[in-house]
Formats: sequence, structure tokens, C-alpha cells
Amino acid sequence: MRIEEELKLDYSDVLFRPKRSTLKSRKDVNLLRTYKFKYSKNEWSGIPIMAANMDGVGELGIADKLNEYGMITCLTKQHDVKKIKQFKGIKKIHPNIALSVGIKKGRFREFR
Repeated sequence: MRIEEELKLDYSDVLFRPKRSTLKSRKDVNLLRTYKFKYSKNEWSGIPIMAANMDGVGELGIADKLNEYGMITCLTKQHDVKKIKQFKGIKKIHPNIALSVGIKKGRFREFR
């Protein structure tokens, strides 16, 4: 076992100071961001919040709802590709979903 004796910071050592703003209300905050990916020509715009790929969270119905707000849903790896393709709003939500495929090579090939 390795014991680290260096001084560490915790929450009582950190101070968050709000930045001055010209906004009059929290409703004036714009959460939309655009990301340009370094190694591709792809670009994504939306609110950078992701729903987890957990059962009951990373589902197509959740993806449909969060897509209305420009948020991403990470679908669970249990999703069947055929069911995803048959989902009525798949074309609409496609830019805001991420697929979890696991680590087995065979599973990855299913999503190609």
C-alpha cells in the first residue's frame, strides 16, 4: 500500500467567486454551446448535459424529450439496433443521442 502524505485540498479550501455579469435574471442565461471537434469537420450545438446510460434513464423516450432542449441522451447498451431504427422520431433525435456498445468486438459490429 502506498501512503501519500502530501497536503491535499478539500471543499473548505476552495472558494468560488461569482463573475460579474450584466444579466438581470437567471432566465437570461444562455446555455447553448457549439463545439467544433478537433480531428473531424463535425460540429455540435446544444446544451452540454448528458443523461446517463443507466436503465430507466438512457431510453428513447427520454432522448425524445431531452432533444427538445438540445440535450444528449446516452442510450443503454441493451438497446436493439432494429428498435432504434424503428423509433418514430429517430431522425429528429439522431444528433443528440450517443450509443453505448460495451467492450466486446461482436457487440461493436452490431452498430455498424
